[in-house]
Amino acid sequence: MQYKRIRTKISVLLGLLLAGTLLASPALAQSNSLKPADSNAPASPWDRQINRAAVQGDAWFDNYTFRDGETLKRLKIHYATLGKPHRNARGDIDNAVLVLHWTGADSRALLSPTFTKALFDSGRPLDANRYYLIFTDSVGHGQSSQPSDGLKAKFPNYDYGDMVDLQHKLVTETLGIRHLHAILGMSMGGMNAWQWAEAYPDMMDGVMPVVSLPIKVSGRNLLWRRMVIDGIRTDPQWMNGEYKHTPRSWVLGYNVLRMMIDSAPNLQRTIPDGPAADTFLAANRTAAGHVDANDILYSLKSSFSYDPEPGLANIKTKLFALNFSDDEFNPDSLQVLEHLVPKLKQGRYIVQAGTPTSPGHLTMTRPDLWAPHVAEFMQWLGDKPSQAGN
Repeated sequence: MQYKRIRTKISVLLGLLLAGTLLASPALAQSNSLKPADSNAPASPWDRQINRAAVQGDAWFDNYTFRDGETLKRLKIHYATLGKPHRNARGDIDNAVLVLHWTGADSRALLSPTFTKALFDSGRPLDANRYYLIFTDSVGHGQSSQPSDGLKAKFPNYDYGDMVDLQHKLVTETLGIRHLHAILGMSMGGMNAWQWAEAYPDMMDGVMPVVSLPIKVSGRNLLWRRMVIDGIRTDPQWMNGEYKHTPRSWVLGYNVLRMMIDSAPNLQRTIPDGPAADTFLAANRTAAGHVDANDILYSLKSSFSYDPEPGLANIKTKLFALNFSDDEFNPDSLQVLEHLVPKLKQGRYIVQAGTPTSPGHLTMTRPDLWAPHVAEFMQWLGDKPSQAGN
C-alpha cells in the first residue's frame, strides 16, 4: 500500500474570481516544462467555450429507467472526444481517458483554452496526441437531458449513481471501450471517479479524483446545498418549477455558493470594503441569472445519496487523490484523506497548500497550477515521463 501526504506551495498568482469568471494573472511562473499555460482564458464553474478540435457526439437511450424507478422516454448524453483511439494486439482500445466535470459545468468547460493548454496540448500530461480523451456532459448538465429541456420539475430524479451508470453505458456501449487507461474528475466529477473505482474495480488502470472526498455529503457541504435547495423550493417565484423569471432565492443561494466555493483569504483580499462587496454581489446576480434554477436544484440534490466510504475496500485500481488546503467544500481539517486513503490497496493523496490568492475549491479551474500532479499520476500508471509531459 502506498500513500503520502505532500503539501506543495506554488509561487504563482491566482486570478480573481468575479462574476463567475476566473481572470488569470499574467504573472505566471515559468519554472519548468509544466509551466502554467500561456492562455488567460476564463474557466469558471459555468464557463462554456467551443473547442473546434473536439469531435462532438450524442448517445440516445430509449425508455431509460433511473435507479429510483422513474423513466425518461428518450434520454440524451452529449459527449466530446479529443485524440484518436489506439488499439492493442487484441483490437481493444487501450489509451482512453475519461474526464469528468463539476456541478453546473459540462464538457465545454473542460475543453476551454485554460484546460486544453494545461493538460491536453502537445507535451502536457494528457497529451491528445497520445491519449483518447472522452468528455461527457453528465445527465442534468450541458447538452445532455436536463430539467430545463421542458419537463422542468417533472424531470425524473437522478443521483450520482445514475450519472456513473450513464457514463459507463456511453463508454462501453456507444464507444465500445472495455477498459479505460485513466479517469480524471473534478469536484462532482471527482466524486463520480470514486464511484467508478468502486463499481468497476477492474475497468481502469487508475483514477484521479480532484477536490472531492470519499464520504457522504455532510456538515457544511450538506448545509449549503440544503440552504440553496430549500430557498428555491420555498420561493413563491419558483411556482413548483414553472417560474417565468429567475427566482430571487436562487440569486441569494448563489451568494452562499460563491462564499463557500472561494477561499477566505482570497475573499478578504478582493473584497476590502463596501463598494467591492457591491460589485461582487452585482456580479453574482448576473451570473445566477444565466443558470436555470431547476437544473441547479436537481444537480445539487443528486449528491445526497453519495457515500463511497463503506465500499472503499472494493477499490483495487491505483487511486491518486488531490485536494487543496483552502477548499471550504472539503475542509482539510477533517483529515478525511489522511484516514481513508491509507486503507486503499493502491492509494496516494496530495493536499496542495493554498496561497493568499488561491480561490479555494475553484483552484480546480486553474489546471496549470496542479498539472504536475496529473503528470505524476500518469507516470505512476506506467507512462514514460516524456509521454506524460514531465
